[in-house]
Amino acid sequence: MKQTRGASRRAAAGVVVFMACASPAHGAETPSLDGTAWVLSSLPGQAHRELPSATARFEGGRAQGSDGCNHYSAPYSTKGSALEIGPGGASTQMACSNMKQAAAFTEALYGARRYRVRHGQLQLLAADGSVLSTFVAQPTGLADTSWHATGINNGKGGVASLVADSTVTMDFAPDGKVAGSAGCNTYTSSYQTHGDRLRFTPAAATRRMCTASGVLEQEQAFFQALASVAAMRREGDRLEMRTAAGALALSLVRATGP
Repeated sequence: MKQTRGASRRAAAGVVVFMACASPAHGAETPSLDGTAWVLSSLPGQAHRELPSATARFEGGRAQGSDGCNHYSAPYSTKGSALEIGPGGASTQMACSNMKQAAAFTEALYGARRYRVRHGQLQLLAADGSVLSTFVAQPTGLADTSWHATGINNGKGGVASLVADSTVTMDFAPDGKVAGSAGCNTYTSSYQTHGDRLRFTPAAATRRMCTASGVLEQEQAFFQALASVAAMRREGDRLEMRTAAGALALSLVRATGP
């Protein structure tokens, strides 16, 4: 009987050791969404070429980003892997050519009831576990990227669209240099980033004179806006540069093609 009790105690101890080793795997926490940013990579029923340039950033209890057409913002909450986005969301009301795809993204976003992060991807899941949408992590750096300005702070409290048939570009090199066209003249500058913070040195530019109406004034506004930049935010193929006070200095879109 003593041998039997000893064997039982050893077997029980083995079970305890096994359970202690196994429990962390079962109790592993789902990664928090707070402070993360993502870009849509897959939407069931939508071909990749039809996907809107949609994004999702989770920060301070709010989910916000672009549905590929409009910007949205909504409260979100999590408990373990459970997720609820909304109610009480808001969105801009622009009309775009990809409204159908943007609507499919919005439906997937607000329909999510759970989430999981695997292999660097975020999946939003329905209540039955089916995948509603898949995201990849939002790139944060500027090196080796090129952009076209879509709006420039005019120094009068507003952001103006570009003069017709003009182009303002920014090409970021890995060595901390940025160059491009200011609409008439070419320019060079240096940039520094730290997280979302962004600073530029005063730009050096060529001195061509351009006759197109408004181009030189726009160029001056661009250089002034560049000097005021203190922070940035990327959302998919869109980039916003803001002043220290939070005002929009420059809005840009990612350049495509050669």
